[in-house]
Amino acid sequence: MSDVKTGSEIDWEALTRAASEARDQAYAPYSRFRVGAALQCADGRVFTGVNVENASYGLCLCAERSAVAAAVTAGARDFEALVVIAPGSEATSPCGMCRQVLHEFAPELPIQARGAEGGLLVTSAGELLPHAFRAEDLAERRD
Repeated sequence: MSDVKTGSEIDWEALTRAASEARDQAYAPYSRFRVGAALQCADGRVFTGVNVENASYGLCLCAERSAVAAAVTAGARDFEALVVIAPGSEATSPCGMCRQVLHEFAPELPIQARGAEGGLLVTSAGELLPHAFRAEDLAERRD
């Protein structure tokens, strides 16, 4: 966790630096596709995450979910912004599993997905997963 700022303004440059610095710690010996994420909370705290691969590929953890897990572990639930940075010139958007997890906490979460060499995608959790499965869906369908 790092403190990029306090209050509710989003410093996208600082979040990008935090995600980039975190990316250096990624554990990606199989894909060599190192990803870093920086998640800003409403109280100004920023939690970082990296992808953690495993020889059993299904056990891999994405950077976005790693950052969410760190925030939740610290008691944070009000997410305000996310930057994800991956290799290459094009932005890589969060995978489907990460989209669902991000939507769980903040359907309108602003997201900047960046390529390490400059690509940028500006979006939101809701735009990435417009028909998310929600807690309300569980309540409506219980017998």
